[in-house]
Amino acid sequence: MNITDKDIKLIKSKGLTVDKVLSQIETFKNGIPFVALRSPATHDNGILKFSENYQSELIKIYDSRSANLETIKFVPASGAATRMFKDLFRFLDNYDYNKESLNSYTNHEKADAIRLFLIGLEKFPFYDLVMSKVREAYPKFESLSEGKQLYIFIEMMLKEKGLHFGAYPKGLLPFHNYTDSIATSFEEHLYEAAGYNTNQNGDSKLHFTISKEHLQGFKGEFERIKKKVEGKTKTNFIISYSFQKPETDTIAVDEDNEPFRTDDGMLMFRPGGHGALIENLDDLDADIIYIKNIDNVVVGKYQNEVSGYKKVLAGKLIEIQDEVFKILDAIDKKNPTEDELKDIKKLLVQQLNVRLPIDFDKFSEKYKLQFLRAALNRPIRVCGMVINEGEPGGGPFWIKKENGRLILQIIETPQINKKDPRQRDILNSATHFNPVDLVCGVRDYKGNKFNLLDFVDPEAGFITKKTMNGKTLKALELPGLWNGAMSNWISIFVEVPLTTFNPVKSVNDLLKSAHQVKLFS
Repeated sequence: MNITDKDIKLIKSKGLTVDKVLSQIETFKNGIPFVALRSPATHDNGILKFSENYQSELIKIYDSRSANLETIKFVPASGAATRMFKDLFRFLDNYDYNKESLNSYTNHEKADAIRLFLIGLEKFPFYDLVMSKVREAYPKFESLSEGKQLYIFIEMMLKEKGLHFGAYPKGLLPFHNYTDSIATSFEEHLYEAAGYNTNQNGDSKLHFTISKEHLQGFKGEFERIKKKVEGKTKTNFIISYSFQKPETDTIAVDEDNEPFRTDDGMLMFRPGGHGALIENLDDLDADIIYIKNIDNVVVGKYQNEVSGYKKVLAGKLIEIQDEVFKILDAIDKKNPTEDELKDIKKLLVQQLNVRLPIDFDKFSEKYKLQFLRAALNRPIRVCGMVINEGEPGGGPFWIKKENGRLILQIIETPQINKKDPRQRDILNSATHFNPVDLVCGVRDYKGNKFNLLDFVDPEAGFITKKTMNGKTLKALELPGLWNGAMSNWISIFVEVPLTTFNPVKSVNDLLKSAHQVKLFS
């Protein structure tokens, strides 16, 4: 790599080193090995399913302890809404209302998303906002053809001449239409947090990772709704924000694995994906950290159900932590007896999904204790899992490491070699999906915060292909926040109902019942 003084200056300005950049280029050259799937996690093998009575017990555990715990809700919210509107942007690019009818276009383009958008138009939370802009700009709007009306509506909604929603972050878009107000997903996260993330003083802490350019927008939204939300929930919200750190950016390369340069000759760096947020998460310190994506919210009538399941997961975390901390404390104070060792092994295998080495029983007493301490003294996460209904994204699997040991992980599809028939079969036989519904314990048994960066699997990233100005480039994504970045945590997977998983990946998802105050008649 021919490094110029200008390159070095840019690298240093990001908090990176030349060696780090060269290492990333070597990763492109060598490739990242696919994971070796052994089997999907199922009810019989890694995913817990709780009875209603046990759920009630876990909620009681959480309620009895939560007032004295430090808790915070961590919400990745930097994603732009562009992908949410991709079908609408394609419509604006391809449809000419002067040349064909809307019906003709949707038929030959098989534009089912546009048909659904049109059918549900008045049910969208932004309908009245957009129409007020439309009628102001087009006094004779009602006399226009159906195709031109829809084109104008979408253009006014997405483009700069109108509301410019196409440039918004998801967190600040209108999501839910109530009788007296329109709520953003940011606002709904506050209502939800009040149900389980509140201390004895009535404080609820939330942390949003956002893009720097949207900071004032989020702060402005909080000031706009603060009095109303705090009044309704009797909660004092403490909101903090952070940005993805520039030192987590990764260099891009061309198809020959040479550094990709922009038209002005500058090295091209790209954000390292949501895995970079492990740095932001590591900056937080609390007894319990909840993690949930910005677009996974529900209207008010479903909040209690969602909050209840969050308490179930948190109660399970507390129950597991109590056992783990008790064991680690006992190891510190005395050598466990053989019977106590059997109980510890049972906990590891049956509840913590840790597979012991085949020859563990042949270890000396010293090495047994070393192994058990290392296996137990880690951050703990309890992850909600929903029944697989074909959603894209990651899921829970048992994978085989190079040392031959099996570990339970959340795996993203780019980590899997789908050309291998056996790996593809295992992927397709997955029974559950990862909805990003995590409750995390990041302190050790002595109350000290773990350094979360110590538990990242650096080989769990992946390489993707992108285009810029018509040129192909390769991008390096860091180990994902809930897969490779948490690879070496203790992981507990618990089935939660589909009602807790309501992401808005496409604008039409806002038509689903979880996002409608009044259902379709």
